[in-house]
Parts: sequence; structure tokens; C-alpha cells
Amino acid sequence: MTSPPSWRTLVSTIIHEPRMLLMLALGFSSGLPFLLVFSTQSAWLREAGVSRTEIGLLSYVALAYSFKFLWAPIIDKTDVPGLRFLGRRRAWMLLAQASVVLGLIALAFGDPSHRLAWTVASAFFVAFASATQDVVVDGWRIDAATPESQGMMSAAYQLGYRLALLCAGAGALYLADAASWKAAYLVMALLMAIGIGACLLAPDYSKPEAPLATPAPSVSLRSLGSFYAGPLADLLRRKGILLIPILALVALYRLPDFVSGVMANPLYIDLGFSKSDIATVSKVYGVWVGIAGAFAGGFVVLRAGLMPALFLGGIAASSSHLALAWLASSGARLDMLTLAISVENFASGFAGTALISYMSSLTSPEFAATQYALLSSLYALPGKLVGGLSGLMVDSLGYPVFFVMTSTIGIPVALLCLAVWQISRIHQARALEPGVARPAG
Repeated sequence: MTSPPSWRTLVSTIIHEPRMLLMLALGFSSGLPFLLVFSTQSAWLREAGVSRTEIGLLSYVALAYSFKFLWAPIIDKTDVPGLRFLGRRRAWMLLAQASVVLGLIALAFGDPSHRLAWTVASAFFVAFASATQDVVVDGWRIDAATPESQGMMSAAYQLGYRLALLCAGAGALYLADAASWKAAYLVMALLMAIGIGACLLAPDYSKPEAPLATPAPSVSLRSLGSFYAGPLADLLRRKGILLIPILALVALYRLPDFVSGVMANPLYIDLGFSKSDIATVSKVYGVWVGIAGAFAGGFVVLRAGLMPALFLGGIAASSSHLALAWLASSGARLDMLTLAISVENFASGFAGTALISYMSSLTSPEFAATQYALLSSLYALPGKLVGGLSGLMVDSLGYPVFFVMTSTIGIPVALLCLAVWQISRIHQARALEPGVARPAG
């Protein structure tokens, strides 16, 4: 695995390489809608008097990001009627970006206090269009650069994505505090012009040999089944029965963060913090603390090994929710908010790096992309399903008990991690014994 480029190298390359500038802008376009239908929107809904139970259920719109692999093959194989002159990738990209803009405008003119159904429908439309945009942007990135250049393209994408999170998180909250939520969402819709401009300027790298006809749904489903059969069979062949606890560990590892994340902004609003306080501490300061945690996780993986880092990250991420429980019991104290955000974001960043490294280690070179896509969908899906019920749990238990409860999920995660660690060591030891055939992978 190649090391990531330095910031100086990345900035220099972006300035002098047009494709990198386009990738930076497309990364920004991909990152902008996510918080606007998740964390940022939950603050608006809570301020509008929407119940925590309803806010939790509304988080299900983000499931579109977990299931986007289902319609990705259709986007890969079909053209957009009337837009073929743009090329397949750019046509889908432009359609998705225009849909995001329309959805954000619809959200801006909505009134969650009196027309919650309009907000739900608009948020789902934005999430679906945004997930589709992610699929197309990833496809354009892969088409636009050689394998050797993908590291730089990925870094430019991540930089653009993080800048968008700052705009959609802190920026939207600042605008809502200074003007209104309507103004905030209209400005966010306007910022999508950055991605639309990049789409129109981007060269067309679509493969001309790909079929132009739209396949029937049954054909697409059969193709999808065959597409995933090989990678799944390869995982089962290499890991055997150990695959069951491995998949359980992946599915549970980030569950505490996904469940608690839906209720974080409603907690801050209910405690009485201003939107500007939340933006500064959670969305600006907290982002950099999370990046520091991610780098710390990478350092521990390098120095101590993958499984120790995974074990420490799982315990840290879940136990960090005790700081949120403490904040919920302390009231609107800015020092406690800063402490809770520091602990939670650092631990989350650490655990995220450990899990990404672990999932990457599970893949084989032949099926790396597909296996990683399946594993990443698995780790996000349970948390988003359970996260939809988080508002109901807070209404029933209260914030302090809720966050203490999410922290206890770390106990089975730690036990699973230890079990997988020990079983893997036993299998490796047996594979190295004389006369024992060494398994593939």
C-alpha cells in the first residue's frame, strides 16, 4: 500500500493538474448534501419542535447511501435519454447534481413544524440523488486516472469532501443563526454550482464500447447477483467459518457512533446551546480533533499492529459516549461541550482508521473493490437501521441513560475483537506447522 501524499505535494499537484482541480470540486459536490439530510437537518428539526422520535425515524433517508451499490450497475451500463452528447458519466452526474439542487430548494421552502411530510420527501430525494452522484463521481475518478495516480485523485476528493462538510455543518449553522434555515439551505443549493461547473468542464472518459441499451430490471438483477457471487465465495474460501464472527465484528464496530450520532445535535439544541456555539465547537473544532484521532489510529496500527488498534479503537469509541452522558447531565456548559466533542471525535477518528485498515486487510487483490464495498455497506447498515429508533429511545429513557446504553455496545465489540484476534492467531499458527497446507489469503 502506497503512503498518502503530503499536503504540500497534494496542493502543488492540484494547482498544476486540471484533473485534480476538477476532482477537488467534484469531491466538494459529493460531500455537501450529506450533512444537510442528516446532522445539520436534525438541528433544524429539533428547533422546529419535531419530536426526537420523528427525528430518529427521519434519519432512515440516509439509507440511500448504504444501498447505492444496488443501482450502481444500472448507472454503469445505461445512458441518460437526451443527454448522450455529454457522455455517460457526465450525463448522470449532471442529472444527479441538478436533482440535489432541486431537493435542497424544496427543503429550504419547507416547514417541518407544519408540513413534515414535505421535508421527509424532499430529504429522501436529496439523499437518493446525492448517493447517485457519489456513484458517478467514483466512476469518473477511476476512468480519469491511471492506477498509479488514484492515490492523488483520492486525496483531492477527500480534501474537497471535508471542505464541503465544513460548509454544510458549520457554515449552514452559522447562516441559520444569522439569517434563517431557509437562507442556509438556499446558499447550500447555490454552492452546488461548484460541482455542476466541474461536471461541465470535465473531459468525457466514458467507455464507448459499453452497451447503450437500457437493460431490463431482471437482467440487471442477474448481473448484480453474478457480480457479487465471486467476491463472496472468495471471502468464504479464505476465511471459512471465521467469516461469521468477522462479519459480526464489522457490523457492530461502529454501531454506537451511528446510533448516538442522530441524537447529538438534538441534545445540544435541547440543552440550550446556540447554533453558532454548536457550529464552532462541533463542526469546526470537532472536525480537526477527528482528523487528529484518525492520524493517531494510523500510528497505532503501524506501531502496535492491526488487531491491537482495532481493540483499542472499539473500546475508546463506545466509552467516549459517557462524555455525552455527562454533558447531558451537566446542562449548557460550553467547557463540557468542548470536552465531550474532543473525547468523542478523537475516539471516533481513531476507531474509523482502525476499521478501514481492518476491512482493507480482509480483501483480496482480485476482488478488492467489490469486497470493500460490501464490507463498508455492512458496517454502516446496522447502525443506520438502529439509529432510526434512537429518538424513541431518548424519549423513553432520557439523554443520559441513552448515551450510557450506547457505550455498553462496546462490550460485545471488545469480546468479538478478542475472539477474532485469538482464532486468527490459532489459524495462522496451524498454517505454519510442518505438513499443514497454508490457506490462501
